[in-house]
Amino acid sequence: MSAIDATSTRRAADHLDGFLRSLGDAGVRVPVPKRADFLRALALFPPASVDDLYWIARVTLLARLEDAQPFDGVFDAWFRKEPAPRVQVRLPALDESGETPAPRAQREGELPAESLGEGSGLEASGVEVVSRKTFPATGAQARDLLGQLRRTLPDALPTVEARRLRRSRRGRQLDLQRVCREANRTSGEVVRLYWRRRPRRPRKVVLIVDVSGSVKQHSPDLLRFAHAAVAAAPRVEVFTFGTRLTRVTEQLRTADVDRALDALAGIVLDADAGTSIGTALDGLLGNARYRPLVRGALVVVLSDGLERGDCEAMIRGAHRLGLLGHRLVWWSPLACRPGYRPVTRGMQGVLASLDELSGVRDLDSALQAVRRLPVTASGPRQGAARAWRAAREAEGAT
Repeated sequence: MSAIDATSTRRAADHLDGFLRSLGDAGVRVPVPKRADFLRALALFPPASVDDLYWIARVTLLARLEDAQPFDGVFDAWFRKEPAPRVQVRLPALDESGETPAPRAQREGELPAESLGEGSGLEASGVEVVSRKTFPATGAQARDLLGQLRRTLPDALPTVEARRLRRSRRGRQLDLQRVCREANRTSGEVVRLYWRRRPRRPRKVVLIVDVSGSVKQHSPDLLRFAHAAVAAAPRVEVFTFGTRLTRVTEQLRTADVDRALDALAGIVLDADAGTSIGTALDGLLGNARYRPLVRGALVVVLSDGLERGDCEAMIRGAHRLGLLGHRLVWWSPLACRPGYRPVTRGMQGVLASLDELSGVRDLDSALQAVRRLPVTASGPRQGAARAWRAAREAEGAT
């Protein structure tokens, strides 16, 4: 490549980078995958005019209709008010180690290959679909169940001793400062002993909610449960995943459940799309800000466990969650069916790391599962595999 071509390519790359940065400054959120789609489109179909470049950018970068107006202003400022450099992008070689592996041929215990399109609500999809999901209004019966969940959760969650000592009527550690202060009032004679202890407080809770297409009929209630958990407990973190991981704790702090779900629609852009559980768990455990949230926490995964692609990342992530967390609980809508068995390769692999595997598909089943949490928290670790093995043996005996 000549020096002139190298300089032109560098100017074009700097110009595109400045354009994408300006979109973020203008409030147009462009996720990294959509930026990659934009660059691939430029490499495969080099624009012959500014209008061609405009439509390539608009189709690949925009995810929300309300972003169209600020997008037009930024595009005009970068490409229409001054001569734009000639855009020539070379498609980089894909790093297979950083991509979710493609689904393999069907084998015993695995899922069939998916068809392109939005998730059906019945089976998992590996396709990434960026969309804005709308949630139905919460009915009176659902609000009543949410109230019961908020009242039940504080007593059902496992507890841990606080670090700071508090005054107590009895305990094992003397409050020497207070004993000496009171003794000064009685001429140095100790009349009464005072104690301090560490009070118990709820453990951290991490909820990982599946919003992919395979659970689209259940995801509104799963997110309503997450809203109730945030309102009822002081240290709850909520993440959603379809094809990517999204932290939604702040949005769920809104008092009204419907307003909270409306706020989620603006940031959860992979709802009703494909399923990539392993990628989501890797994103949670690989983030230095998120990993401390898991340590010593009650981790609850609300997902059907239908992974598309290689299940090794999902199995490895569940194993690490089980080691870091206090308890690892998996609530699956599929487990509500009487004949359900964890026979897919992914669920068979994670079962050994779970402390409980049970069925949750709506607010009523979530309330029943919450009431079982004290038994799970006080029981032996990694008891899910033993429980399902005992259930299978009991069926065989009958």
